[in-house]
Amino acid sequence: MSTTGPDSVLDRAPSAPVAAVLALGANLGDAAATVAQAVRDLQDTSGLQVTGVSPVARTGPVGGPEGQPDYLNLVLTVTTGLSPAALLAVAQGIEEAHHRTREVRWGPRTLDIDVITYGDLVSGDPVLTLPHPRAHLRAFVLAPWSWLEPEATLSGERVADLAAQAEDAGSVTRVPGGEEPGGPAS
Repeated sequence: MSTTGPDSVLDRAPSAPVAAVLALGANLGDAAATVAQAVRDLQDTSGLQVTGVSPVARTGPVGGPEGQPDYLNLVLTVTTGLSPAALLAVAQGIEEAHHRTREVRWGPRTLDIDVITYGDLVSGDPVLTLPHPRAHLRAFVLAPWSWLEPEATLSGERVADLAAQAEDAGSVTRVPGGEEPGGPAS
């Protein structure tokens, strides 16, 4: 499957708004301010409505170079009339506005926004694999998502159960005061 034209499922806008889940994380600069601004940027995006913002989690880095600072992570639920490819482009545009660079895989970053799910769409496209290919293994995504939606499922399994089983489960803590939509605290 490719995103090379209007016939691609990733390039087609839905006929009705679709629910999606986005995961945000940052560990460079003022991560709390960056994540809060990214939530506001998404709230201001035409064709996208933020329907839920999880509490903020502080998490240890997973993979990548040693010695990275902890991350601040949260999950958003949205409804959108954007195509999956357009939603990814919005996410990457916001990352770029916050000076995201892609130099080291799983390295430190000013901002990361991942599309975790887009309705029931399953895509093996390397540009946008859905559901996100590693989300089911990452407590830093799963725990905040389960705090927001305790009964949420991913590929038929309860997100809360997946979070508890994830290898990084012990590194995830809720940030006190990180409950404000659009305004997580550090």
